[in-house]
Amino acid sequence: MIDNAPILTHQHAGLTIEGYSRAAVQTYWRVPELKIGFDLGAQPWDFMGTPTWLVTHTHLDHMAALPVYVARRRMMRMEPPTIYLPAEALDDVRRLLLIMQRLDRGRMVCQLHGLKPGDEIELTREHVVTAFATAHTIPSLGYIVWDRRFKLKEEYQGLTGEQIRDLRLGGTPVTREVRRPLLAYTGDTSPAGLDNCPAAYEAKILITELSFIRANHRREKIHKFGHMHLDDFVERADRFQNELIICAHFSTRYHPNEVRRLLETRLPASLRQRMRLWL
Repeated sequence: MIDNAPILTHQHAGLTIEGYSRAAVQTYWRVPELKIGFDLGAQPWDFMGTPTWLVTHTHLDHMAALPVYVARRRMMRMEPPTIYLPAEALDDVRRLLLIMQRLDRGRMVCQLHGLKPGDEIELTREHVVTAFATAHTIPSLGYIVWDRRFKLKEEYQGLTGEQIRDLRLGGTPVTREVRRPLLAYTGDTSPAGLDNCPAAYEAKILITELSFIRANHRREKIHKFGHMHLDDFVERADRFQNELIICAHFSTRYHPNEVRRLLETRLPASLRQRMRLWL
């Protein structure tokens, strides 16, 4: 193992959440079981094998390591990675990689895809990702990973296997798709990004930002710059249905002990018990 960037880890519902996030420093996450990562503010060497990344926005603490990651994959003779990002940034990111290609004298080969809110990515038969709009200072997206199952339609549940097979062979759809939100990732956003995406409140796992916690930090200014305050969580405590809420992206002005103390005293126990602070 090459320890070139910090990594914290937590397991829940059969998924491993790995990464690190600190405001204005670096943000990067991955879920190895899903073979995807979120944001590329830095690139731990161990994350290089993850082939698909979903970038929320192009601020440097969320995307600065993109050229490094692409170059490492080429150097190690791995397949070119697939990168999804807001459609508004697609052309500029292509130009960025071409400039880095000239400077580095090595090809920057990857598959870049621009997304709009509502766009869908099929990871596997069982998992689908949808993009949703978040509220930040530049174009930004959040992502929902859905657990997808195909269940026999009610009108066919009394049939034999042979009858169902014959219907399928005859071109009759006999199953219906059922989706449940498994994981939600917001990146940087004001509360509007959460409020406009009910599935984020319903996902088993929510990874979101909580950049500011002190009472003297004005929320109207925090929201204007596309971030969230502890008071936003207190006001919405009853809306969070998630089994696990990972809060990260804390401002560098806070010591971890201050974060823990304030959240312990301000949050309702029912919410605090489901939270994990990424510190």
